[in-house]
Amino acid sequence: MSFLSHIINGISLGSVYAIIALGYTMVYGIVRMLNFAHGDVIMVGSYITFFAVSTFGLPPMLGLLIAVVMCALLGITIERLAYRPLREATSLAVLITAIGVSYLLQNTAQLLWTSNPRVFRSIVESVNISLFDGRLSISSLTIVTMLSCIIIMTALTLFIAHSKTGKAMRACSQDKQAASLMGVNVNRIISVTFAIGSALAAVAGVLLCSMYPVLTPTTGAMPGIKAFTAAVLGGIGSVPGAMLGGIMLGVIEILGQAYISTQLSDAIVFTVLIIVLLARPTGLLGRKIVEKV
Repeated sequence: MSFLSHIINGISLGSVYAIIALGYTMVYGIVRMLNFAHGDVIMVGSYITFFAVSTFGLPPMLGLLIAVVMCALLGITIERLAYRPLREATSLAVLITAIGVSYLLQNTAQLLWTSNPRVFRSIVESVNISLFDGRLSISSLTIVTMLSCIIIMTALTLFIAHSKTGKAMRACSQDKQAASLMGVNVNRIISVTFAIGSALAAVAGVLLCSMYPVLTPTTGAMPGIKAFTAAVLGGIGSVPGAMLGGIMLGVIEILGQAYISTQLSDAIVFTVLIIVLLARPTGLLGRKIVEKV
């Protein structure tokens, strides 16, 4: 049963990576840029929830809702001030700007809240559910995390496929200039994309800190990199690919920690990524795009 328990824990951790990876894959699918500040939005959302609950005594779910709204506004602000002026700039300039925004958020958090670790209170009451005559135990947080991933993924897929804004997103991902000529407000669609991705980052950050209850200004750095790895593994630009890559990454990480080495688990994850990309450069569900010159 220990192997099954590791698989479940891996799926739970992978669900968090999948939610974070959605922000990367949505932004890349429309703007063709890598928002490396996305991981630090996770940290900001976690701090907002932490202070809402511990300092102001608000219910955890209300604190999470406030964090979602604030992070959505933060995502819109970052896009408007940092990325929109570079819309026609080279990809290298945008990449350097994204890294700069990441360090700006980290250092601002250190100035505001210091580098001292804070103990994060889980938003889900800890209850263990026993199965198979007590040989397998699943925590309530694990169930909530997996259900959250399924609900978010389903809602986002339906939103992109059937809503007017979702159709505009797909149009912008294909050709922003043509979409603009057809009456689509491209700037608004990009802002909405950043808002959705940042809101999901807040949810993922709170779930992650509920699993590993230590909060610092660098909390989102490594999960952000792993979520980007998950997006690339599944096929960056693909929403189902983000979910598949996240789940795979979480399972590989937990199994690596359990059966090989806790110190080498990160190296194992990135080694698997390299192997997959050597065999399939576009990722598992990515599609090769042919550009006519």
